[in-house]
Amino acid sequence: MLIRKSDPNAIPSSEITPRSAYMNRRAFMAAGAAGAAALAAGGLTEFLHPAEVHATTKLASVPSPLSTTGLKLTSFDDITHYNNFYEFGPNKGDPAANAGSLRTRPWKVEVEGEVKKKKTFDIDSLMKLHPLESRVYRFRCVEAWSMVIPWIGYSLSEFIKQCDPLPSAKFVQFLSLDDPSQMPGIRSVNLDWPYSEGLRMDEAMHPLTLLTFGLYDQTLPNQDGAPVRVVVPWKYGFKSAKSIVKVKFVKKMPHTTWNDMASNEYGFYSNVNPHVDHPRWSQKTERVIGAPIWKQRQPTLMFNGYADQVAGLYKGMDLKKNY
Repeated sequence: MLIRKSDPNAIPSSEITPRSAYMNRRAFMAAGAAGAAALAAGGLTEFLHPAEVHATTKLASVPSPLSTTGLKLTSFDDITHYNNFYEFGPNKGDPAANAGSLRTRPWKVEVEGEVKKKKTFDIDSLMKLHPLESRVYRFRCVEAWSMVIPWIGYSLSEFIKQCDPLPSAKFVQFLSLDDPSQMPGIRSVNLDWPYSEGLRMDEAMHPLTLLTFGLYDQTLPNQDGAPVRVVVPWKYGFKSAKSIVKVKFVKKMPHTTWNDMASNEYGFYSNVNPHVDHPRWSQKTERVIGAPIWKQRQPTLMFNGYADQVAGLYKGMDLKKNY
């Protein structure tokens, strides 16, 4: 297995555009001066976004050698106003409009299943288990759009070590908050709540798999999965469970929400694979959110560009059958 080494050309944290710059730009656009220009540049969400970004807190982090280099970052505005988070509604703008009702403090994550002892982690203690790192990752949605996001967190493996899983634990299941009083989409979207996702143990332990608490230089906005989520950069975005309240170590492959809902469209593995089309659209190309119109459509990379690091996890597997 190959792991990306430290790159002297890596994006230093000082060069990641701060949130304040985007907030100033949004104020400028709100005055009506840049509507047409925003559309021409591909910043559709910046022009049409329905709500202000919810309050966040600054986070200190160090650059990670696992960060992907040489990519233009997606703007904070697009990352926080073009979201899939069905607990707050099915449309891309619904999470930003509706997630202000989510209460992220206090917050606890329960651990159970095939472990030596059940545990409960407070979110603040969870954030202190390991030094926080900033990692730029490609993020690819099964709907054939993509972003480049500077996440903040640490390898999920560091958390798993603290959970003391038994040898019988072969998979990890993540369960998201299920609270209609805070999440209006739960009442209106016909899914089997709570949202469930899962990984094979070796996938969960891979250094690239990130337990995530923030993006850019701050805590996660509510609409992006606050206060804690996972990010699995070589898989389609729905595998990266948001607003996690329970982690279960299990012997057998756990049920996952979209696989249960439409198994012919959403497989358990859901690795980014341009050679396996979704039944309703091609996965050979993707639309880069925020890019100029003439650069938005780009070829999809196998494993979302992380093949050198993760292809060994699937040696001998039929990736068309195990999609």
